[in-house]
Amino acid sequence: MSRIIAVDFDGTLCENDWPGIGTPRYEIIDMLIKARKHGDRLILWTCREGQLLQNAITWCGEHGLTFDAVNSNLPERIEMFGNDCRKISADVYLDDRALTPERLSVPSHRMTRMKRR
Repeated sequence: MSRIIAVDFDGTLCENDWPGIGTPRYEIIDMLIKARKHGDRLILWTCREGQLLQNAITWCGEHGLTFDAVNSNLPERIEMFGNDCRKISADVYLDDRALTPERLSVPSHRMTRMKRR
């Protein structure tokens, strides 16, 4: 079954050198190219806008990476939810600043207090 993968640009596809473009992270780029060949759909999910965004898209193309959407949801997800909400809907998120709840090192009793606030 295919997945929708949302991927950040700065710090994920390349080393973070914003507003420039850092060194390519080929292990991530190659993995995403293979995923797309196997039917996965890719969304470029970045804070870049305007010319900085266009520079990133061009850079990705030069490295063999193309996207099904850029900073927007795929049509089937828009239809499913009835709008193109700000949060990108994906099955997998690749981001250098991501942290999953399972990886939090906060003791469970502190998490319980945080949830109640």
